[in-house]
Amino acid sequence: MPAPSNTTVAAHVARTLAAHVDHVFGVMGNGNAYFLDALERETDAAFTAVRHEAGGVVAADAHYRASKRLAAATSTYGAGFTNTLTSLAEAAQARVPLVLVVGDEPTSGRRPWDVDQIALASAVGARTYTVGRTDAPATTVIAIEHALSYRVPVVLALPYDVAATEAGPFVEAPAPRHPAPLTPAGEFATGVIGELADALAGAERPFLLAGRGAWLADAGEALGELAAATGAITASTALGRGVFPDARYDLGVTGGFGAEGAMELVREADVAVVFGASLNQFTMRFGELFAPGTRVFQVDVAPSATHPHVGGFLRADAAVVARVLVDELRMSGATPSGWRERVDVAALRAYPAPERADGLADDGRLDPRAVALRVAELLPEDRVVVSDGGHFIGWANMYWPVASPDRMMMVGTAFQSIGQGFPSVAGAAAAKPDATIVLTSGDGGGLMALADLETAVRTAGGRGVAVIWNDAAYGAEVNLYGLKGLAEAPMLIPEADFAAAAAAFGAEGVVVRELADLDALAAWAARPVAERPFLLLDCRISGTVVAPYQEEIIRVNSR
Repeated sequence: MPAPSNTTVAAHVARTLAAHVDHVFGVMGNGNAYFLDALERETDAAFTAVRHEAGGVVAADAHYRASKRLAAATSTYGAGFTNTLTSLAEAAQARVPLVLVVGDEPTSGRRPWDVDQIALASAVGARTYTVGRTDAPATTVIAIEHALSYRVPVVLALPYDVAATEAGPFVEAPAPRHPAPLTPAGEFATGVIGELADALAGAERPFLLAGRGAWLADAGEALGELAAATGAITASTALGRGVFPDARYDLGVTGGFGAEGAMELVREADVAVVFGASLNQFTMRFGELFAPGTRVFQVDVAPSATHPHVGGFLRADAAVVARVLVDELRMSGATPSGWRERVDVAALRAYPAPERADGLADDGRLDPRAVALRVAELLPEDRVVVSDGGHFIGWANMYWPVASPDRMMMVGTAFQSIGQGFPSVAGAAAAKPDATIVLTSGDGGGLMALADLETAVRTAGGRGVAVIWNDAAYGAEVNLYGLKGLAEAPMLIPEADFAAAAAAFGAEGVVVRELADLDALAAWAARPVAERPFLLLDCRISGTVVAPYQEEIIRVNSR
């Protein structure tokens, strides 16, 4: 049988998209079969198959977060597309530029198994571009440009009766325009910059906070210079950790993941400048991060300030503004405050240790803090941590430091979803081919994403480790609603044997009931990568130990 034509609409889409992405994730079906055939035969872009359509979008999302490169995923129409919606909503909430290539209903009209995909995509925040017989390359470029310009996912729809249609010789479309850094301009912006520079020059206790937006803007070096010029203490959001180059004066993560002593010091700041952070309720400790007397400024590409505690707002690129402020301070002869030299920052970053030396909680199961501390001692330094959602997210965020924002990603937290962990491994592994990929997941999310345990094992291989925090419950629900007296039965999970499931997929699975069982991680790390399998640690932890961030949420919900 002859190979399909390379001049079809689907081939035009594949060749155009492949010029701007290096990896596509997804599941093959009727609606995207011709696209995937062309991608494999006609392009250099790699395709990684996942086992659930949601996992394709998750893997692409994680790939972007680990690489800053445009994400791409694919699924078929109907049920294949609807399976992507939760992950597509997460990408929209997290502002991830992603192109989802999907099959769609034929131009003649909807079939019994079709749904209004344009309306569904719009409902979760994604715009749809539909290709036709004569405009496939141009429409693909327009979709790419939209995703990059607005940092959002888009859907690129291939109608069923159009995908395999002959479209003639391939003609390359003009390259998409990449957005330039947003530069402050005009009299008002100049005035705000002057006010900001004056505030920092006169501050006795300046504090700089950076988020994921600062990392996306490549602002790290400029922010480091600004911190040195002002003598500021620094910190980051959970998705911005490692932005500041000098860790000696960095408090780590703010909010519920922050150490208590570090968060107390933040409240001593007289001037705080926030770069590229949305100041969500968790970062802001539900409004208690800053003291009432702190002057708070925000620099962000959002249209306006994102928290009522912000007193001065400048819409601009974080790196651009940081460099301007450094120049302003230098020209004015401002000197560093000296605050950070008077503070023992390292001591303030310390987290509480478990009460018992044996690592167990009072119910005889493992204290998750003890597990986290021991795992941190054994993990390779080149790690990239990918996290599912759930109560357990506090442990990795508190005890497993990473070198930069592209080495800690939490796909699912923007949309408050779980079940995104296992497929995240595939995206991170493709983006960081030399790093150790470490998944942290609860048993609830792990079971929800179990199909893509196979994907994680296959794609990460000997570079992959999964730590499953197995408390036989939906821990966050137990902490929030069990304490209120609601029936706990729906919150509980029969204790699943993740170690056995991992072994069935070709991994090494270890049930961890005492700290000594974690020696398996030490033995694994000592082996050459090519000679070891994916490792899954099924940690049987106690649900009685509540993460500090969760205690904060409990306090807020009990008011």
